[in-house]
Amino acid sequence: MIPLRHPAREKFFHCVEKMLGFFHGVENPGRTQARLRAVRAPPATAMKIGIDLISFHTPSYYLDLRTLAEKRGVDPDKFVIGIGQERMAVVPPDQDIVTLAANAALPIVEKAGRENIELLIFATESGVDQSKAAACFCHRLLGLPAACRCIEVKEACYGATASLRMAAAMVAARPHTRALILAADIARYDLASPGEPTQGAGAVAMLVATRPRVLALDPETGFYTEDIMDFWRPNYREEAFVDGKYSTRMYLTTLIEAWNSYKAASGRGLADHAHYCFHLPFTKIARKSFERLCKADGIELPPKPEIERLLDAGLLYNRQTGNTYAACVYESLCSLLDNAPAALDDQRLGLFSYGSGCMAEFFSGIVQRGHREHLFTDQHRAQLDTRVPVTYRQYEDIFNYGVPKDGADHVFAPYRGGPFRLAGIKDHKRRYEAK
Repeated sequence: MIPLRHPAREKFFHCVEKMLGFFHGVENPGRTQARLRAVRAPPATAMKIGIDLISFHTPSYYLDLRTLAEKRGVDPDKFVIGIGQERMAVVPPDQDIVTLAANAALPIVEKAGRENIELLIFATESGVDQSKAAACFCHRLLGLPAACRCIEVKEACYGATASLRMAAAMVAARPHTRALILAADIARYDLASPGEPTQGAGAVAMLVATRPRVLALDPETGFYTEDIMDFWRPNYREEAFVDGKYSTRMYLTTLIEAWNSYKAASGRGLADHAHYCFHLPFTKIARKSFERLCKADGIELPPKPEIERLLDAGLLYNRQTGNTYAACVYESLCSLLDNAPAALDDQRLGLFSYGSGCMAEFFSGIVQRGHREHLFTDQHRAQLDTRVPVTYRQYEDIFNYGVPKDGADHVFAPYRGGPFRLAGIKDHKRRYEAK
């Protein structure tokens, strides 16, 4: 055993500290005196770690919210303007979170290869099995190496951000390796409930590596947690319960808690970020979030054109898909990268991730030079442009059908979609296949 004060041990920990940065506790004077953790910036020579590639996927069907508004007897502007949503993705019977995630990830592994991917994390709150990680299904579909850890994580819509941080830590410890993060969800609320127009579905895949080609993560971050019941889904239900007004209030409250911690760690202010991406249960909350940040910092709200420049490019995709839970903030990042009004090279982005229950984190990253060569912009736009609208009756039929849970064998007819589909269920086992 190496003694506690042995030079070899001290050298080892010195190297770890130099690589990952120093961690120190900061007492939070906020609502619950929770202990936050701030990260001191490493030396300028520190290794870059972040998002090497990022890809987005959504189902091939959607319901126009104007159609839903007509059926519910409400003004369409309540959905289109009031919450900032135009369409919501509709998931056919032969698609689920596994196929959505695998379809999002396939362009990445085809472009970057599969070697040295030693970690696959699947973030979701729409799990398909109580024991087996959805990552294991995707591991086979994507043909990843056998020497790869596969796990599933959950904390409402925050899970992908926790996964990104875990992946970055692994890559820091083993710089020759890479990690693949999958975030996929299907947002469901009861028919005719207040949450119905915020339903949606989609997935984002991110490859995490050293010398990232898209976004280098800053080490400074601010986060906050508190045990609340603003949104939850018991095991016996397919549809979530949500206290909408309370959840929005807690979203905005924890945003400020996380932002203050991030500011303390980084010394940065609002003007130090070229654009912002927020968790988007509905896109109108992005403007509310930015207004709240300005108020908290005592800054006058910028003119409308400047707010639109800061936010709007990151809202385009989410307006078309609805809520994608764990994938939300990273779908917004895809939208911003694909549709930014000006070059983003060397620009710092601010990102806020929120998961009900609750967990919040504010963090940032710098867009890398030449990143546009490594985006999947054309594929993203093409899949949104070629989706097929469904009638209200078709939407309701699909909603009520779901995936059978009677324990019997089932075969699912093929629908439009990506390369992978759920072919059926046999002997209580899901059967996935490539088209």
